[in-house]
Formats: sequence, structure tokens, C-alpha cells
Amino acid sequence: MSRKSIPQAHRAVPAAALAALAAAAAVLTGCAPGGGDPAASPRAAAPSTSASAPASGARPSAPGASGGPARTVEGTLVASDFGADTVTFVDPSRRGEAAGPASVEVGTAPYGIALGADGRAWVATAEGVAVVDTRSRERTALIPYATDTGPVTTGEYRGGGMGIALSPDGRFVYVGVNVPGGNGTLEVIDTRRDRVVRSVPVGRRPFDVDVSRDGRHVYATNHDSFDVTVVGTGDWGTRRIEVAPYGTEGGLGSWLKPHYTAVRPSDGALLLPFEGERLAVVDPETGRVRIETMTANTHQHGATVTGDGTLYVVGTGPIDPSEDAGPSLTVRAPDGDERVIPLDGPHEDVAVSADGRTAYVSGGFTRDGYWNGLSVVDIATGDVTRLPVGERPLGIAVL
Repeated sequence: MSRKSIPQAHRAVPAAALAALAAAAAVLTGCAPGGGDPAASPRAAAPSTSASAPASGARPSAPGASGGPARTVEGTLVASDFGADTVTFVDPSRRGEAAGPASVEVGTAPYGIALGADGRAWVATAEGVAVVDTRSRERTALIPYATDTGPVTTGEYRGGGMGIALSPDGRFVYVGVNVPGGNGTLEVIDTRRDRVVRSVPVGRRPFDVDVSRDGRHVYATNHDSFDVTVVGTGDWGTRRIEVAPYGTEGGLGSWLKPHYTAVRPSDGALLLPFEGERLAVVDPETGRVRIETMTANTHQHGATVTGDGTLYVVGTGPIDPSEDAGPSLTVRAPDGDERVIPLDGPHEDVAVSADGRTAYVSGGFTRDGYWNGLSVVDIATGDVTRLPVGERPLGIAVL
């Protein structure tokens, strides 16, 4: 069904009026119809340690991680190799080279990456959350999930961690855990003890996890249940906000689901792009959803926002080639003005340099059509340079 034939959702949706989705089919379907499951902020409140979560061992000291200057090069990127079991470091200014080991084994099918101010990277894999010392380029821990995700597999529908984020004070890691065939969980990891200390139920396939600037709320963006779960870090209560500007017709077979969320710095609103046509602006306090117009006219995945409020959105390509435009990067100013920069081939996620001059767009993509590299985009000129990196790089972060 063309999305053009689906009626628009109401422009404002009260949280209390949102109905739960009907029970989902046993077989997951992703972005495409017919697909199947092939196999400076205040501290967040401290989670309870009473959850029945398995503890990993104490984090071993990483050789070379102390007693000397950091080896991390400013401008170095780290990308998760969804098609392998590694993360890859790369310095675009050195034509793709990076000092030290280029790749580090982290675990099967790594997805999202969260960076800490202490030089550690937290990587969501199918097996657990890997902790990587970005200075010594070594994995120092692999923290198993408390949630039973079934056998460790690879591919788009694999179980395990997906979206991941740090609390503003770096004390906790929040990871969205996919459970094939059912609802997922948000697991809370104590970064001092490297163990899961709480699990909170969320929706289906939590593609993305974000945190409010004050650390009081965590947002899990759930692809297959058309919603965002708002989790309070004080009492661990949850609220569901349906975000479905095209409606939920088609259920798990629909393309028209939320993927990634960006938290707007100015007011804490949640920004969720859809199809290069509609931007859902969600008030996480009230649950109200307002729709703004977008212009790229392409299926959209990764999103991030910079401190000045500029939104960057990855367009993966057309649902219907007869109606839709190709892959792109949308640069949306705070006033809503958009520039659409064409890209060559599907991409998944985006990170932006500290000076705001360069965007790095991962070529991994969660579906077929991915490629092993990044697109480096000069924001001022729109020039794009393709850089070979890793194996199906998906998550990406700037060190």
C-alpha cells in the first residue's frame, strides 16, 4: 500500500487517549511489508539494585589505559560493524587511517554506540553491552543482558541491544534490548560496577534510546509498536506515547514506523522524522504530537540534533521509486528551513563533528543495500566523500 493512501493522523494526540496496539503477530516484520524474522545536567536518580540481573565480573584494567596521555586522536570516529563482531576506528583526515589498532572485537552484530567522557565507549551487541577503552583500543568488559533474548544471531531482526545512551553524569548506561517476537526491555547498567541493575518493559524493537538533558527521563523509540516509552529514572514508571503520523494500518508489515529520535536542546521536545514528509514533534510531558512538514520525500532512519538546534536526518531511499526520492541527508535549521543533500546508496545513522562543519553518515543500513563505508558530508558546500570503513558500519560516534 502506498503511504499516500493512508489518512493523516490527528495533529495533536493527548496521551490519555492513546490506545494500546493490538497483540502483534508472532513473526516480526521490519521496515518492509512481507518481511519476516530470519532466525552539564543534574544527576539522574540512582536505580535500585534489587532487580534480578546477572552480574558480570569486575572490569579488568586495560593495559595502557592509565599512566600516560590518551591516544585518541581528535576527529577520530568509531563505528559499529553490524556485519561483523567489531568496532572500527578511523580518522577521516588521515584518509581513513587511525593510530593504533583499527578494529576491536566487541561481540556479535554490534548496533548503537554511546561515548563517555572517561574515554570509554559502550556498544550494544547481540551478546551484551561491550565496554571499549578508546585510548588503548581494547574491550575491557562484556556485560550480559538480564533479558532472555534467545539464541545469539545476526541480521536485521536479531535479539539483543539496539539503541543505547548514557545518563548526563555518566553514571548509568541505558540500552534498548530487542526480544524477537515480543516486547523489549530497557536495561540499566551501573557504569561503576559494569552490571545490569534494572530492567524496565518497553515496546517492540527499541531502535533508539535517548535521555533528557536533566537525566530524569529516558526515551525508548520502539519501531514495531509505533511508540516511544517514557521511563522516569526516579520511580522507573513508564508512559507510552503513540507516534504514528500515518496511522498504524498494516501493523508489523508497515514501513511507516518511528526509527530514531532526537531530543531538541531548547525545550526537550522529541523529534521523529517520517518519510521526508512529516516531522513528529512530541511533548514528552503531555504526550501531545504536533506534525511539521519535511521536504526530502524519502524513507528516513537516523537522526541527531546539535546544540544550536539543527536537525540532521538520514534518508535511506524510496519506498516506492515511482513516488519517492533517493537517499539523502536533510539538514533542518531551527526555523524549519531544510537543505537536502543527495547521498549515493542507503545509509543508517549520522554523527556531526564538534564544530558542526562535517556530518558522518554510516553506510551500514539495517536492510539490504548497505555498503562498507561512511559518507563524509561538508555541510557548507554539500560535497560528499565516500570513505571505506569496517563491515556494514551502523552506529557511529565522534571521539
